[in-house]
Amino acid sequence: MQRSFHDQEPTVADSASVDSTAVLVGDVTVGPEATVLPGAVIRGDGGGEVVLDARANVQDNVTIHADAPDQRVHLKENAAVGHNAIVHNATVGEHSLVGMNATVLDDAVLEPYSVVGANSLVTEGQRIESETLVGGTPAEVLREDLDRDAALFQTAEHYTTRVDGFGPVD
Repeated sequence: MQRSFHDQEPTVADSASVDSTAVLVGDVTVGPEATVLPGAVIRGDGGGEVVLDARANVQDNVTIHADAPDQRVHLKENAAVGHNAIVHNATVGEHSLVGMNATVLDDAVLEPYSVVGANSLVTEGQRIESETLVGGTPAEVLREDLDRDAALFQTAEHYTTRVDGFGPVD
């Protein structure tokens, strides 16, 4: 479902896949081959904007919110946000992964090829370095020097083909 907010309309690339049970509100841009799975809510309201670059992946029941002027959520190319996660006014770098049920707060930045472990909390303004795995509440470095060729960094790309198998919603 796509809804306007104060005359701002979501924009979805023709090659993107947005499940009919997902909700996009306001200033939201979904790029080419991006995937938004069932139950996700993506809101760019109150002057904030949400941008999903090419092949970004938003999984089931994720909440993404940009809620004030000059606030932005940016999922860069091939970024993935796992089931039930929350991303609020933050940046998720290329090929990065936010684990299931994790929370990423305002002005946090995940550099390319970084991972936030499941159930973790990335605090306001925190920067996660490339090739680093963080976890815990608050998130702390658990491992450095991750292999950029690891399968977990291919999560978003994997979903560009997987969504082709989803049937229509009744």
